[in-house]
Amino acid sequence: MKHYKAYLLDLDGTLYRGKEVIPEAASFVHKLKEREIPHLFVTNNSTASPEEVASRLQRMGVPSESGQILTSSIAAAAYLKTKPVDQTAYIIGEKGLHQALRDNGITEDHHSPGFVVIGLDRRISYEKLAAACVAVRKGAVFISTNADTALPTEKGLVPGNGAMTAVITTSTGVAPQFIGKPEKIMMEQALTRLGTKAEETAMIGDNYDTDILAGIRAGIDTIHVNTGVTSTDVVLAKPVHPTYLLSSMNEWVLSS
Repeated sequence: MKHYKAYLLDLDGTLYRGKEVIPEAASFVHKLKEREIPHLFVTNNSTASPEEVASRLQRMGVPSESGQILTSSIAAAAYLKTKPVDQTAYIIGEKGLHQALRDNGITEDHHSPGFVVIGLDRRISYEKLAAACVAVRKGAVFISTNADTALPTEKGLVPGNGAMTAVITTSTGVAPQFIGKPEKIMMEQALTRLGTKAEETAMIGDNYDTDILAGIRAGIDTIHVNTGVTSTDVVLAKPVHPTYLLSSMNEWVLSS
């Protein structure tokens, strides 16, 4: 097993499933903290703020701080700031997305926004989707926090933001710029935060189509854990395999 200077860790399906922590993963994070190995939690979840995510992890017994959390909402807000477009947005999403955009000076506009930004919204409605479609047809830049079509919970897989995003794309014929994994946008932001190079870092995740592909596209070694969305059998059928395949994180040995 290669020695890495830093680690990127997914959350849903990697550290927990719904409200249930994955003990082996929590133990691994404790080891990272004890050895002072830099690590960042990188999640496509757009619904919560970094403070809320860190608090949730702490309640599960996983050591974390808000500065160690990179959500797709935070990444989206940073990306929007780089674009020479009117910094207004029609937003479909929950508290985490609204707060991230607001904190970065992006104001809401329901009439003529520069962007349409969609994240997971568990109170999605026809009216919200219709307004987004109208704005995209008028020329608003279409941004989606992530393409996850399904999310792992303690009850099973449920619809993700990618499923909602697809409604707007199907109606308008316009594909969005996705921000979260597997896009390089979020991974590049994560490496900048850690201050490490791609070849010095490993990405740990359960979902081949997001976590693992994100690492592959960014030139980062990947560690797939069979605790969430994508089973080992499915991963082995993919044309490009992760660097490592594990049943769970208790199989990974940190170098002394």
